[in-house]
Amino acid sequence: MPPVAVSLIGAPTDVGAGSLGARLGPDALRVAGLAQALCAHGVDVVDRGNLSGPPNPQSPPVAGHRHLPEVTEWCRRVADAVRAELQGGRLPMLLGGDHSLAIGSIGAVVAHCRAVGRPLRVLWLDAHADFNTCELTPSGNLHGMPVAVLCGHGPAALTALAGPAPALQVQEIRQVGIRSVDAGERCFVHAQRLEVFDMRHVDEHGMAATMARALAGMVPGTHLHVSFDVDFLDPGIAPGVATTVPGGPTWREAQLCMEMIADTGALASLDVVELNPALDERNRTAVLAVDLIESLFGKSTLMRLR
Repeated sequence: MPPVAVSLIGAPTDVGAGSLGARLGPDALRVAGLAQALCAHGVDVVDRGNLSGPPNPQSPPVAGHRHLPEVTEWCRRVADAVRAELQGGRLPMLLGGDHSLAIGSIGAVVAHCRAVGRPLRVLWLDAHADFNTCELTPSGNLHGMPVAVLCGHGPAALTALAGPAPALQVQEIRQVGIRSVDAGERCFVHAQRLEVFDMRHVDEHGMAATMARALAGMVPGTHLHVSFDVDFLDPGIAPGVATTVPGGPTWREAQLCMEMIADTGALASLDVVELNPALDERNRTAVLAVDLIESLFGKSTLMRLR
């Protein structure tokens, strides 16, 4: 069986976020040894380097959105890069950068799946639902809106960025680890019937049962996209993010989450976003992220044969 072929795509921008620093995330992951770690597991890794794009103007919101033209351009470039890797039969791994970039990466994945006739499942690992709109957002930061945009709620420049809107149907996405949702956003999540496994669900049922439900119903041939916001993790183990929320998954819970994803054999694209080394401790969070990514590609902490 040929090795998994992975392409690393850096997108060094924090233009969709409220704080500076996520633009440093791609290189922090490289410093932490991401490519070398994957190669050690037999993965065929090619690092495509960093995309370029508009700088962060640090401007106030306009009509409820901060930096909409700049975010749109970054997402367009991400979509083009991800599309090229998928067409080449490689697994694109987007290294962010803030989470607004997922509009581009997932938009490209959706277009690819529709073109080749593959069913899609998106796992959104995050402390936040990211389901705000310009009417609901308290900040205007677009990294709080990508799920809503992908489901067709947002400016046309983004909702139709990679094809007809909506890119995603709500039944194609599952969210895990959620524990911080704005009041208006919460009502909108319920109204749209988004399937969310929040931290109370993890507390009550455990990570194994939670992930079993989040992964349930995938038919053979499903393209599984994982969008991993590093603030999914408890800040006690992952301090290097701008939007820390206490009460996230522990190291062991996060490892189990990644191992269960690996067990499906369906992982076909990945985002790793919101790592902010300016707020980290000696690159500790990047090292942990690399460790978890290794688990997505076959490393197991359990003494069992795969």
